Amino acid sequence: MSDTAAVYLTIAGMVLATYLTRVLGLFLATRLPLSGRAGAFLQALPGGILIGIVAPAALTQGTAEAVASLITIITARAAGSLPLAMLAGVAAVWALRHVV
Repeated sequence: MSDTAAVYLTIAGMVLATYLTRVLGLFLATRLPLSGRAGAFLQALPGGILIGIVAPAALTQGTAEAVASLITIITARAAGSLPLAMLAGVAAVWALRHVV
């Protein structure tokens, strides 16, 4: 098998795996009860994944990013608005990197 064929086969395999993961996830989600502990788990899952992705990056990049993360969290809790919290976080990173 040539290198080009192996690359295309690998890409096709990744496409298939990604597609099946999404389709089977949707298939299973329609059959799970959304009450009780399972419902609470599924509702908390996106936030937990986001924190798991963002927190290590934000806390290892430097002081500006860590402080901006704290400002974002405080703004989100105080205002209850995700777009406003995101704007505050971006503005804080910019200000801490360029002004301070």
